[in-house]
Amino acid sequence: MLMQTELDSGAARLSALREELKKRGLDGFVVPISDEHMSEYIGAYAQRLHWLTGFGGSTATAAVLADKAAIFVDGRYTVQVRDQVDGTLFEYVGVPASSPAKWLAANAAEGAKIGYDAWLHSKGWVEGVAKALEKKRAVLVPVDGNPVDAVWADRPEPSNAPALVHSDAHSGRSSAEKRAEVADWLKGEGYDAAVVSALDSVAWLLNVRGTDVDRTPVALSYVVAHADGTADLFIGQDKVTPELAQHLGNAVTIRPRETFEQALGELAGKTVAVDPNYGVAAIFDALEGAGARPVAVRDPTILPRAVKNPVEQQGHRDAQARDGAAIAKYLHWLSVEGPKGGLDELSAAAQLRAFRDEAAGTLRDLSFDTISAAGPHAALPHYRVDADSNIPIQPGSIYLCDSGGQYLDGTTDITRTVWIGTPDGLGEPSAEQKDRNTRVLKGHIALARAVFPQGTVGGQLDALARQFLWSAGVDYAHGTGHGVGSFLSVHEGPQRIAKITGSQSGGDQELLAGMILSNEPGYYKEGAYGIRIENLVLVEKREIAGAEGDYLGFETLTYAPIDKALVEVSLLTEEERAWWNDYHAEVRRILAPQLSGDVLAWLKEACAPL
Repeated sequence: MLMQTELDSGAARLSALREELKKRGLDGFVVPISDEHMSEYIGAYAQRLHWLTGFGGSTATAAVLADKAAIFVDGRYTVQVRDQVDGTLFEYVGVPASSPAKWLAANAAEGAKIGYDAWLHSKGWVEGVAKALEKKRAVLVPVDGNPVDAVWADRPEPSNAPALVHSDAHSGRSSAEKRAEVADWLKGEGYDAAVVSALDSVAWLLNVRGTDVDRTPVALSYVVAHADGTADLFIGQDKVTPELAQHLGNAVTIRPRETFEQALGELAGKTVAVDPNYGVAAIFDALEGAGARPVAVRDPTILPRAVKNPVEQQGHRDAQARDGAAIAKYLHWLSVEGPKGGLDELSAAAQLRAFRDEAAGTLRDLSFDTISAAGPHAALPHYRVDADSNIPIQPGSIYLCDSGGQYLDGTTDITRTVWIGTPDGLGEPSAEQKDRNTRVLKGHIALARAVFPQGTVGGQLDALARQFLWSAGVDYAHGTGHGVGSFLSVHEGPQRIAKITGSQSGGDQELLAGMILSNEPGYYKEGAYGIRIENLVLVEKREIAGAEGDYLGFETLTYAPIDKALVEVSLLTEEERAWWNDYHAEVRRILAPQLSGDVLAWLKEACAPL
């Protein structure tokens, strides 16, 4: 819960922002969780909403007026927002039932001037909110310098860490090849250039990585790619090493990051591709103001980045094998220490990090903050433990751990749900817990075994993972699978397996051989427990005798034991038991050579056939 000092600090910060808005002649301001690249994970310097409200989730927006304020979160964060944000300062508003646009239209005064930072919002967002405000004759006003920054006295500076070369041995393709592919696309579409503003797209295109954002190995930068195969890289000059300059070569011009907006003016008269999901409104405004013609179209690096080449595919397998050994050590450790009591969510997460650090010295970072969730916290799919929320892992309870690592050769993401035994060995999961876990397992197996024709989209496969839960009258409120990068973002589009289709969901993206996705159905009983089983899978071609057309399936990439204690074997079909046994035989084959002693003995037992 919030301490009184935190309440006072929050009130003071909100008051200071309102004073700043008053000085600027603004009646309100919108504060998103975002940076200039529309990133999922953002650097400390861009955590404006967290500074203002205390909210620590990954997705939210705040709207501040002179006499009231609101914070907007989706269903993942309805509990967390109440724990972290003072309800006397901010009204809690759920989306998509409402939105900042609807709330502002209902609460802003007639003729109000609502400020926004054009470097933190998409053009579509600006147009939508502006339209909603019209009925109040209110207007959106782009600010010159973010007013939160003006009152955030100890705001961190953006990282100036050097950018790092990502070798062709790990990327599988040279930057020159990738730039040539983008150039061919530009010429084919009749465009002169493309603004590449998503940080992972820049990283992929130039084979560059960085340490500027926790959990995602990217460097703060922009690229303008030209139809002749050359490119301009806009990056802080103190981030440029001789190795980076040599790697990029003469076809990539390195320019100061702070000159990016001005340089867009050099594209006057040109037709320029800009991804509306990652290109902020300020980029469109600068191009239009210079007399260029921006065209809202998908970033040309996104699809080729999603289709992993053979080197990247093998890198993932290798990284997963090392990661799986770390997970096995962790699961064994839990089986020994958990029943004794004394563990908590933070100490467990720290121990898992220690096991990953032992993975042949190849770990560069986690791929996201570990979801170490005990008891009722496991019912929060996007729970993130901290010193305030940390609770004990009780013997005789369910514990869920969703975690991943960033390795030079691959990005991992795995969830295992385990039963923490009791000291006397008599405590067992309830019949309901075993039933729900087994239905999740059956859905996981159904998706893992799926064979489907070329042209199938992710949304068409989603029901395979939910069917057994649906038959019991239950479901889960998140997607079943997301794309994963190659030593890049753990959440990578455009592919996704989800109920909702449409351009924003990713569920309508055709699945192509070489794409990597998660397979992670779950079940969550609020206030009690949660279950999720997650492996990563690679879309691969399937040869079927007599097939009429091309077919695809999934190669499982993640190998670590699934807890038998939570499985009701009688609910499994013969085919499902065969999948389990084959999977665990492969787990043993891959992991056993990396383990020894008690851990190896535990692995053999954990992988024994059903």
